Amino acid sequence: MKKREFLKTLGKGSLAILSTNTILQACANQASSEAAKSSVIDASLNSKNWTWVTPQLGLSTDDWKKKLSMVKSSGIDAILLEVYNGNHTFYDNDRFPVEEKLLEKLVPICKELDMEFHAWMWTMPCNNEKIVKEHPDWYAVNGLGQSAATHPAYVDYYKFLCPCNPEAQEFVRKNVESLAQIDDIDGVHLDYVRLPDVILAEALQPKYDIVQDREYPQYDYCYSEYCRNQFKEQTGIDPLKDLKDPSANEEWRQFRYDAITNLVTKKLTPEARKYNKMITAAVFPNWQMVRQQWGNWNLDAYLPMLYHNFYNEDIEWVKEHTIKGIARMQNKKPLYSGLYIPSLTPKELQEAYKAALEGGAGGISIFSMDQVSDAHWKALSEVTKS
Repeated sequence: MKKREFLKTLGKGSLAILSTNTILQACANQASSEAAKSSVIDASLNSKNWTWVTPQLGLSTDDWKKKLSMVKSSGIDAILLEVYNGNHTFYDNDRFPVEEKLLEKLVPICKELDMEFHAWMWTMPCNNEKIVKEHPDWYAVNGLGQSAATHPAYVDYYKFLCPCNPEAQEFVRKNVESLAQIDDIDGVHLDYVRLPDVILAEALQPKYDIVQDREYPQYDYCYSEYCRNQFKEQTGIDPLKDLKDPSANEEWRQFRYDAITNLVTKKLTPEARKYNKMITAAVFPNWQMVRQQWGNWNLDAYLPMLYHNFYNEDIEWVKEHTIKGIARMQNKKPLYSGLYIPSLTPKELQEAYKAALEGGAGGISIFSMDQVSDAHWKALSEVTKS
């Protein structure tokens, strides 16, 4: 995910509003505590800490070895290197322009350090000019009938593909295959495996000078002819023509959830496992807003981006949504709580790490390695060793 552009440092989160009903609150706390305890038992068997790594170009092998050695000594067990960003790649392939062969450089270093290497790829956005020009029908369409290829929401790179278009599905499947068939990597990591945010996280809306107090059609996807036709075959309803307020129709909402879920479970997960690779994903805590019902997916691990300040919350929110994330998973596999480093002091990083583990996480994932200061690494090392 091009988080380094889209996700800017925001102010400290406000305190969550507490209930005045102390009896109900006590019961809720006890229930959460019991759920967390049972989850921690399972999570302890899958203890691991991750970091997302955005490409840094021009570094030598020795430079990378020094960086990753420090990362490893600080308690990180697995790295997720962004190797495909919807336009070009950072590994050798015949599908897209190659910026630099970072994958080939970093995998041997990870093996030497006994670290896992997972190839992080953009899933639904595609900004490759050739594909945009030659396949405009591959792209998602909003409630105003505008294509993401020509009218992307929020930022120019939000050119999301349609999850129901068979050719677009095959394109994404081949992207996974291109990575999964690389012998020495440990897994494929899906990012942006969703539709555009119909409602942004609260703290991000002022950045774009918008107020989203409901679902507005210009941000609501996917109304492509493929999605509409499939939904009409199932229900007899064309959501764009027959529904006065499509956002209020639960069947249409569920159809979009299922469109992404079907792509993951029927196309992408089988492709990774065909080559004996792990498959993981970066997912949203407010999954409804991006049509991402990831609790129904069959992955090997889940990395929810629990960036508390984006939602104007405090660090305790990390624990709360770790518990909620584990509870919604039908496929009980490890969950690793994603933390946003620019919003955390070194001390707060330690607190967030503890909050994640108390919620039942198997560990954390940090966004991103290049934003972590020496003080943060020291703090992480202290808390992981303790």
